[in-house]
Order: sequence, then structure tokens, then C-alpha cells
Amino acid sequence: MKRTTLAVAVLLIAVGIAGAAWWQISQGSTLPDGISRSNGRIEAERIAVATKLAGRVAEVLVDEGDWVEKGQLIAKMDTADLEAELRQAQASVLQAQQQKLQAEALLRQRQSELTTARAEFTRVEKLADSGFNSQAKLDAQRTVLESAEAALAAAEAGIPLAEATIAAAEAAVAGVQSLIDDSHLQAPRAGRVQYVLEHVGEVVAAGSSVVTLTDLSDMYMTIFLPSRDVGRLAIGAEARIILDAIPDYVIPASVTFVASTAQFTPKSVETSDERDQLMFRVKLTIAPELLAEYQDRARGGVPGVGYVLVDENTAWPPELAVRLPQ
Repeated sequence: MKRTTLAVAVLLIAVGIAGAAWWQISQGSTLPDGISRSNGRIEAERIAVATKLAGRVAEVLVDEGDWVEKGQLIAKMDTADLEAELRQAQASVLQAQQQKLQAEALLRQRQSELTTARAEFTRVEKLADSGFNSQAKLDAQRTVLESAEAALAAAEAGIPLAEATIAAAEAAVAGVQSLIDDSHLQAPRAGRVQYVLEHVGEVVAAGSSVVTLTDLSDMYMTIFLPSRDVGRLAIGAEARIILDAIPDYVIPASVTFVASTAQFTPKSVETSDERDQLMFRVKLTIAPELLAEYQDRARGGVPGVGYVLVDENTAWPPELAVRLPQ
């Protein structure tokens, strides 16, 4: 019994020492002067996958929590009306192409008529010069020739007009097809489905988000630091993140943004001492390759503490050495 009691006492002392050490680290009391800390929360880029047109949701192909790849089909809008427009536009293209064929046939006919008119005018002109035809007959044939030339010019003008009609009809087809394509909602980037906002059968307005994705390749913690620390801070400086949910792990990060103007810290900063100061917003970004490796574990919204190396000559203490899940 005494031996058991002693073992329990030793265990409690060990836990107490470990807890005290963690409390000291979390409060920053044991941090070197070249390291600054602040509370924060993991954030991730959110992507709203929205419909370009108003309409009815036909299919939703993902569930909340699903992982999707870039270009993956997420949802479909009802395109029955658009498909009817597409068929009509395609019929207009066929009609315009047929009109061009007719214009080309007319052009060939007018060319043949002009050739005949020129030959006849030449014959009549020679006869008139020889005194076998009157001037009136020559003038009449000249009128026929001029009419044939005018008819040919009109036929030639009909070709580019027909081609323009085809181009306009094809543009209409492309426009409707583009709207149909836009009605097939695809993931613009790889990520995890955070919210499914609309469901099959619901009617949504143009620009409405149907699904929201979280881009887990762009995760960061926003912290707020006082001017005395920001003045020594450089973009690219090393950082560490310890999350409340997994305090045994130390996540490496780097400073990717420092605000140029000071502001009051938001209410999400827990300590009143910090809120009483003007602070600078600092962004600690986790490397995309690390996020890719721990894709299944990455979560947004998790609170924690960010540590920043404001003096590059300062070494990280052992407690802040990188420790990642195996």
C-alpha cells in the first residue's frame, strides 16, 4: 500500500512539474528576450463556389468534410432552359452556313453571267464597228454588261455578310455553352468542403454560394505584437505555433505579413494587458508542403499561441524545438 501511494505521489509530482513548465512557456516567462509570443487562432483561406446565374440546384456531388481536387465537379445547376437555347443557337449556325452556300452559288452564277455578257458585248461591238449593228443595240448590250457587273459586285458583298452571320451565330452558341459550363460548379483549388449551403431543388440567386471550401494549402495564425517587438521583426522570420488542442507538438511557421499601422487588438486576444495596447497584426504562415503532409489533420479555427523570433541571433529554447506527429 505504501509503495502504491509513493508511486502515485511521484506521478503527481512529475505531472505537476510538466504542467508548471508548460504554463511558464505558455505565459512567456521563460522566453529569451529575442522571442515574442501572442495568442491567436489558426485560419485558412475560404473559397466560395458560387453560381454565376440564378436557377435551381440540380445536383450536389459532395458532402461536408469531403476532400476535393482542383477542377473536380462539385454541383450542377438546372440547365434545361440553357440547353434549349443552345439547340436554337446551333440551328441558327446551320441556317447561316446554308445561307453562305447559297451566296456562294449565286456568286458563281453572277460570274458566269458576267462572262457571257462580256463576250456578247465584245461580239456586238465588233459588229457595230463593221456597220452590221446599230449603236442602239450596242448601247443596250453595254447596259446588260453593266448590270451583270453590278450583280456580281452585290453577290461578292453577300459572302462576307454571310460569314459575319455565321460568326454571330457561332458566338451565340459559344455564349450559351459558356453559361452551361458555368452551371457545372467546379473546385477552383484543392481543399476540404466546409459547408454545403444549398441543396437539390433549391432556387438560388445569381452569385449565391453553393459550397464553401477551405484551402488547406494556405493556413496561418494571426497574432498581435507590440511595437517594441515589431520594430525588430523581419518578413521571413522564423516562428513557432503551439495549438491548445495538441500542446505536445510545436509547428514551424514563418512571418509572411506585418501590418504597417498599429491597431487595438481584437477581443479574441484573451489578456486585458494586451488589449490595452496598440498592437501590430502579424501573420504566421505554415509551409504548404508541411500542410500537404498533414492534410488529414489540418483544421481551421483552432486557438493557440504563436512565437516569433524577433532577434535572429536568438536560439529557440528546447521547449520550442519543432515536434510534429509521426
